[in-house]
Amino acid sequence: MADPSPVTAYRRYVALGDSQSEGLWDGDDDSGVHGFADRLAVQLNSLHPGLQYANLAIRGKRIRDVIDDQLPKALAMEPDLITSCIGMNDVTRPGRLFERALADLEYLHDRLARTGATVVTTTFPDLVQILPAGRFIAGRVVEINAVIRAAADRHGFRLVDLYGASSMIDSETWSDDRVHGSPRGHALFAAAAAEALALPGSSHDWAVARADVALPGFRSRVYAQAQWTRNLFMPWLLREVKGVSTGDGREPKRPELAGVDDLSPLPVASEAE
Repeated sequence: MADPSPVTAYRRYVALGDSQSEGLWDGDDDSGVHGFADRLAVQLNSLHPGLQYANLAIRGKRIRDVIDDQLPKALAMEPDLITSCIGMNDVTRPGRLFERALADLEYLHDRLARTGATVVTTTFPDLVQILPAGRFIAGRVVEINAVIRAAADRHGFRLVDLYGASSMIDSETWSDDRVHGSPRGHALFAAAAAEALALPGSSHDWAVARADVALPGFRSRVYAQAQWTRNLFMPWLLREVKGVSTGDGREPKRPELAGVDDLSPLPVASEAE
């Protein structure tokens, strides 16, 4: 159970990142996407009303995009809380730029630390447990997670460690592409961030697999691989051929600090209850 001491009254919360922070697959582009950051903002506001919240995350973005585009805007807002979830698009991108991306991530962490804000960051789950193809990037996931953990230790960031959480092997945690969180997954990610911030009522329950969930078998993992290939890899490959990104031409969904009354109540992720 989280520390019962009084929770910090955060006033300006800025979310940085890619599709996971934008909220892809938790809602849709017609009705609006939500995601863990929106859910966390609503929870924070319920504890101390008056929170101002901006979400600068855009799907398809990489670490360098956050440094160049999102970070300057975030710094100008003088946030006292920042969530940073970025790097999976660098992990999955083929080529020899991964080491440079890790150096960029170190730079991003150093800049975030200098803001004086509370920073919540996260490791990435063990994709080998979810997708057969995960073994091809397993080494990169381990590398980037090591950089993230080291930064959390060095700077005192609040760390959400998804890598070893048994709840991450549950297929219902993931959307049809088996990489982005489902509504249940985003609810779990928000619960994990709440625990990292020691919010009242938070606990480590988010990391525990449901009692009736077994490790994915061969058929389940093959199905997940087929879903990933159809819903993520093939569209991604087509975009690579065309030289475009899912984030091209998109603006952040909440580019300025604003109250969160428009977010509450969020859709209930019933399968997470």
